[in-house]
Amino acid sequence: MLKRRIESRLAVVGVVGMGYVGQPLAIAAHQKGFRVIGFDTDLAKVAALNAGSSGIRTIPDEKILAMRRSGRFHASGDAADLAQPDVILICVPTPLTRFREPDLTFVENTSRALAATLRPGQLICLESTTYPGTTEEVVKPILEESGLLVGRDVFLAFSPEREDPGNPNYCTTNIPKVVGADDEVSRELANCYYGAIVDRVIAVPSAATAEAVKLTENIFRCVNIALVNELKHIYEKMGINIWDVIEAASTKPFGYMPFYPGPGLGGHCIPIDPFYLTWKAREYEVPTRFIELAGEINAAEPQQVVNSLASALSSRKRVSVNGARVLLVGVAYKKNVDDLRESPALVIMQDLETRGASVEYFDPWIPEIPVTRAHAGLAGRGSIAWDLQRFAAAFDAALIVTDHDAIDYAGLVKSVDLVVDTRNATRNVREGRDRIVLA
Repeated sequence: MLKRRIESRLAVVGVVGMGYVGQPLAIAAHQKGFRVIGFDTDLAKVAALNAGSSGIRTIPDEKILAMRRSGRFHASGDAADLAQPDVILICVPTPLTRFREPDLTFVENTSRALAATLRPGQLICLESTTYPGTTEEVVKPILEESGLLVGRDVFLAFSPEREDPGNPNYCTTNIPKVVGADDEVSRELANCYYGAIVDRVIAVPSAATAEAVKLTENIFRCVNIALVNELKHIYEKMGINIWDVIEAASTKPFGYMPFYPGPGLGGHCIPIDPFYLTWKAREYEVPTRFIELAGEINAAEPQQVVNSLASALSSRKRVSVNGARVLLVGVAYKKNVDDLRESPALVIMQDLETRGASVEYFDPWIPEIPVTRAHAGLAGRGSIAWDLQRFAAAFDAALIVTDHDAIDYAGLVKSVDLVVDTRNATRNVREGRDRIVLA
């Protein structure tokens, strides 16, 4: 019955969590002809979506407006409405506690809300990144508190999100979708649904396998970024530019893939996901030394950046960090997105101010720093205006943390006589290279 509803586009799709993952999924489902309900506990976000605003700069408002005008999309903050969709995608955050242990509060709360409204025939798909076993050990028991059995009355699968905000080449529909479930009917229904909205589905034998796929992808990136960050410090001592090394190594057509150093990891995935596996591995008494070491190296990078800035201020300008006036250029976790989650810029800003520096920031994508769990004291700070004339007199140094495209790096180097660059954003600047320090 549900399979026929999916194939005929009569199935209603519900997306829980209308953020950077949920909105693209809702848009993809709508574009394929489904009626979609977007759920969120943030009532301001619900109101904005119903007014035709995405609230995310990489998702044009026009897409939300088109969905609203079609009559096949609306947003809701009412948990009772969860009874309406035939297919429900869970796209809620999975952060870490301050002890670097998984915090599944959002997943558990969503599962309980679903259990309260669950009806026979619904398909639930968890998309939130988590440790292998979460779907089976956490979500399934909560859903079955409703009295309905997974695999018989309702159906459950895991399909990890693979969104890359700001990437112009890949979107939800052309990124292959990994799908896993623990019973044959759930697997068939999940494959049927995702096959209706994306170009290619990669079926795996179980939900735990799909959960492990996502962790493996992000751990791969975490480890390789840690490697180039460590190489950066080694080569710096030898007077070798890591960026030149990577560019040359990238010419090898096999056996090498370029990764790039930076000021630290950001975003909701790579700084967090590896620790979901290290936590779960303890249950099996398996060491995860390699993964943990990579995490330690990357976590230390913001401090390394501050140290590099301090050294440059001292050696080039005879200025101490204590009392220095610093301009942070870019605070988003990566270029050309309005996403501040886990951004190393916040760690750097707080560390600099703790050491007595006066810090302002410019970021065309982040007009104001929102409330964050780890850096609540920075909330409300606003981006200053781009004023190269003022910069010349106002700052002892500029620190490039995020390499947004829409920034005049040549003008910055001309105006500020010390520019510390953590992203090689100034690689094309020809004049004033003696003012630039790569960190």
